[in-house]
Amino acid sequence: MQLDPETHQMTAIVLAGDRTKADSLINHTKAGSKAMIDLDGTPMVRRVLNSLRLSRVVHRIRMSGPEATEVATDSEIQTWINAGEINWRAPGATPSTSAYSAMQELDPEEAVLLTTADHPLLTPEIVDAFGRQSLADDVDVAVGLTPYALITEAYPGIRKTVLHFSDGDFCGCNLFAFITPEGRRAAKFWRRIEQERKKPLVVIGLLGWWAVIRYRLGLLSLEEALAKLSKRLGLRIRAVILPYANAAIDVDSIADLMLVKGALEKAAAEDA
Repeated sequence: MQLDPETHQMTAIVLAGDRTKADSLINHTKAGSKAMIDLDGTPMVRRVLNSLRLSRVVHRIRMSGPEATEVATDSEIQTWINAGEINWRAPGATPSTSAYSAMQELDPEEAVLLTTADHPLLTPEIVDAFGRQSLADDVDVAVGLTPYALITEAYPGIRKTVLHFSDGDFCGCNLFAFITPEGRRAAKFWRRIEQERKKPLVVIGLLGWWAVIRYRLGLLSLEEALAKLSKRLGLRIRAVILPYANAAIDVDSIADLMLVKGALEKAAAEDA
């Protein structure tokens, strides 16, 4: 059923657990967890939470991770949790496990917007653009993508995992929407491919050998790939193409961290 994007709202889930404490970013910053890495006096995850709190399309926020001892180091986040504004739960063993478990606690009819703690350049505008388009489309699952050319124009030399299709090159945005109860089945699929998320060919391989050949030859379109994935999973999956370079910027490395700090400094200077 197609939902009215002007009146319907979503529950946001923020994945804020650590894949490993041996993360180079945690060691580099001396933070207790990746989500709590400080960016100009604000923990990275609090920047994400603030954007969700200011979004018009989000009406409830759930956060999976970091550990309670880490959350307690930031009084503002702890205040939101104590006041019931944000629902916190301990992280699962993996991001996909955390996402699946968090969704199991929600009403099956609740539309879910999923994002991650390492998305500090996320803005309410990006959240609303993705959420409203996801609700407007008659789909079970929506995936946020940004054109690669837009990203390199804003951040020349940036290194990203790129999906090369015949109709364009795209990067993921760590923004997902599960609109229907059926759509949540995609979380189970994600658990199967989670370790291969940075390897486009492996993911495309799940669509069949012919899809891999077409992808390698530059003949597979994004629409065709999503149609094949939809058929394989028995779901209606669509991409939401976002015209924001920052939608695709996450912090996976020290280089990413430096890039984000530079972007925040530039934005602060422009606002001054």
